[in-house]
Amino acid sequence: MLRDCCETDNLRAMNLVVFDVDGTLTETMGVDTDCFVRSLDQVFGFKHVDTDWSAYKHVTDSGVLQEIHERRVGRGPVVSEVARFREHFVTLLTQAWHESPFAEVPGAGRCLEELNESKEYRVSLATGGWRASARLKMASAGMCYDDYPWASADDSSEREAIIKLSMERAAQRHGEFDDVLFVGDGVWDARACRNLGLPFIGIGAGDQAKQLQAEGAACVLRDFNDGELFFKRLQEVMNAPVSGPR
Repeated sequence: MLRDCCETDNLRAMNLVVFDVDGTLTETMGVDTDCFVRSLDQVFGFKHVDTDWSAYKHVTDSGVLQEIHERRVGRGPVVSEVARFREHFVTLLTQAWHESPFAEVPGAGRCLEELNESKEYRVSLATGGWRASARLKMASAGMCYDDYPWASADDSSEREAIIKLSMERAAQRHGEFDDVLFVGDGVWDARACRNLGLPFIGIGAGDQAKQLQAEGAACVLRDFNDGELFFKRLQEVMNAPVSGPR
């Protein structure tokens, strides 16, 4: 797939595509859940954790930790407890990576590169995970987290706030955008986009795709392997009217 490249370094992108990481760019939802649950047990002794993340108020690493800790202890974790948990979680992820490197969602790396090299688009990242874990996952899958403006669960426990901050950091680097679209794999992504009035493209298949469609995804793709199809859907969705606050 051939895309026009920027003619100068100062050319301002017109549109921003914001990406989630886990399950969207990297095939890490399973290992992330496993390491998170094990860390809750090994750091705090919390067992029998509900892993239906969609049931939590804020589906981010910091938000889920806060909610579970409040339920079990009667208060949220203090800063030192969050830091200890995060460090342990990243250690487990690193061990898992050494045992079996993480894979990209098919076509994800190429998609990011072509978007960022085009005249029409720029990329930013808005992950509900912590920065250190997102950086590790993307590096293992052959992508560089720090190539793009980003925001993470280190910045806020609320997904909407993370998305907004990612957009703001992208605007600081590239200038203002004419339109913004979010790409993610979770129903929590779709709900956050609905709250923000952002168009949303889902990544998923089977029941997951049906859930994303039910939550208002403009379209759902299995992955990024068909790059031409992704760009076509991107253009179609960004040209469509969006209701709600902007």
